[in-house]
Parts: sequence; C-alpha cells; structure tokens
Amino acid sequence: MEPEPDQPKAAVGGGHRKHLAMLERLSKRSSSSSVGAPPSDSSDASPVEAFLSRFAGAKLAAESALSACRSSSPGDDATASLAAAAVAIDDIDRLIAEASHALPPYELRAALATAADLRAAHRVAASELRPKKSFSFRNKSRNLKNPPQDHVTASPPQPPPPEQPKPSLDAILPGFGFRGRNGATLAKDLRVSNDKDGDFTLADLVSCEVYLKGKCRALYIHKLRDCRVFVGAVLGSVLIEDVEGCIFVMAAHQIRIHEARVTDFYLRVRSRPIIEDCSGVRFAPYVLNYEGIEEDLEDSGLEEETGNWANVDDFKWLKAVQSPNWCLVPEEERLQTVNISEVHEQEDDS
Repeated sequence: MEPEPDQPKAAVGGGHRKHLAMLERLSKRSSSSSVGAPPSDSSDASPVEAFLSRFAGAKLAAESALSACRSSSPGDDATASLAAAAVAIDDIDRLIAEASHALPPYELRAALATAADLRAAHRVAASELRPKKSFSFRNKSRNLKNPPQDHVTASPPQPPPPEQPKPSLDAILPGFGFRGRNGATLAKDLRVSNDKDGDFTLADLVSCEVYLKGKCRALYIHKLRDCRVFVGAVLGSVLIEDVEGCIFVMAAHQIRIHEARVTDFYLRVRSRPIIEDCSGVRFAPYVLNYEGIEEDLEDSGLEEETGNWANVDDFKWLKAVQSPNWCLVPEEERLQTVNISEVHEQEDDS
C-alpha cells in the first residue's frame, strides 16, 4: 500500500523525522516573523534554510491539493484537484533541482524521499478515480436451465450508472510532448517552439526514436519500451519511470530514475544520478551533438563535464557497497558522438 504524503517512509527513519521537525520550525518561524515585524532580507538566511523554508511551503501546497482530491467526488472537481497536485509536486521537483548543488547530501536525500512519497500518493489518488468494474455472478444463468415461471411482471432492468471520466494522461503528466506512439520517429526543435523552455513529456512510447533539440525546463518520461531518446539540455530535473530496453542521451541538472530495466544512459549531469528499483542499467558520458548545442548547454549551466555520470546513487543500497543494479558501459561498447544536426521536426511513423 502506498504511503500517505504526510507519513514519512520507515526507511528514512529518525533522520527524516528530524528533517520534518526542521521544516515545521522554519514554517513557524516564518509565520511568527510575518506578524508585527518588517520583512527580513532573504539574503540573511543560509541557502539551506532558504531552501527548507520554500520546500515547506511547496510541500504544504502539494498535500493540500492531494487532500482536496481525496475529499472531492469523482468528476471534474477531483480531476482538477489531481492536476493541481501534479503541478504542486512538479514545483517541488524543480525546487530540489535548483538547490541540489548547494544542499548537503542528507538534506537532498530527505527532500527527494518526500517528493517520492508525494508522487506515490498522487499515483494512488489517480488510480482511485478510475471506475471499478462491478461484481457479477457469471455462471448463475448456466445453473438455471429451467427457471420457475414467475407470474409477477418483472421490472425492466436498470441502465448501468454512467462511467466517471478517467483522469487524462495530461492531468497526471504535465507539459506538452509525445504520447502513445508505436514505431515512430519523433523530433522537436524546442528553440523555435511556442512552448520553448516549458515542461516536456514522453509517455507510452514503443520502438520510437525521439530527438529533442534546444532546452526545456523539466522532462518527464513514463513507460517507454525499446526506444532511443536524444535530448539537448534540461534546465531543471528529469524524472524517468518504468522504462525497458532503451537508450537515453541527455544533459540535465538532476536525473532521477525509477523502475528502469536493461537500459543505457549517456549523461551530463550536475548532481549524482539517483536510481531506485532498477536493474541492469548502465551509464556512460554524454555523446550528443548538433549545431548550436554549445549555446544550449551554456545557457542551461551544463557546459562543464562534471563526471557525475559515473557517480550513481542507488537510493536503497548502502553507499559502502557497490550496487549490483548498475555499472558503466564498457568503452568498446559505448556510442560514438551522435550528430542530429540533419534531423528536422517530424512526427512520422517509421
């Protein structure tokens, strides 16, 4: 059963409770200082305290949206609350990504654990909005070959209740993007798009090749099979869930990978990549090239190769022991530089 957003995971233990207590103290401090006192200069607070204060407010907004979703009746109100919760959780992801380079390792882990709990609670809320099939005895008519005649006129069967609308994938995964394609070549130049520097989503793709030039604010990847994905620069974070047999080439400030299997990642990343519930994943340095990529990387603060692609953090594995779930791609098996300068915008089935 998925944990509620206001209940920290047992795996985080006492450290997580200290983190939540610190968030509560900062929240009380900010509320008390706002009554009868002139506003203080945010520059006086340390970067960690400033982050925790903003994080506490973002966490409260996400929990309030999830609570409103659970208390709403199925329909437009619940779908709107679900979408609001997704936006609030995305704000938390962006906040963590922006501060990841300045946070101590413990604070970063605790914040990521809280964000993971909230996203898990969001998935549970989304699943509860889907209509459940009613139970029926399918074999009842087979046992009554000669039912007794009933002289009482039977009432006409009642029509089944109307199905409640299912939350759309757009409500769960934000941003524009490519969804639900099979065997397609999908290319987008974000530098000339009307939605440039926004969020981008790749979801439910099978045997597709995806090319994204330019930069986006955040990238969400969900349920890809046997795909090859080439991405220019991501200003914030990348969240990857449920992928198998894929190759990803991307640059971002933060990359979180959940439930990936037999997949290679060619990365340039400011902080350590984080994996959870993964197996057979391999890592190598970023190899993408196209005309103008240097400017995109520089504008995104990713012009420097940090070497963090090789410093992978397995969330549920002791740091003192090498995780068996990931390794480096042997040099003789690595992709050479991939140049996509000649790839133009398209959404064609191959």
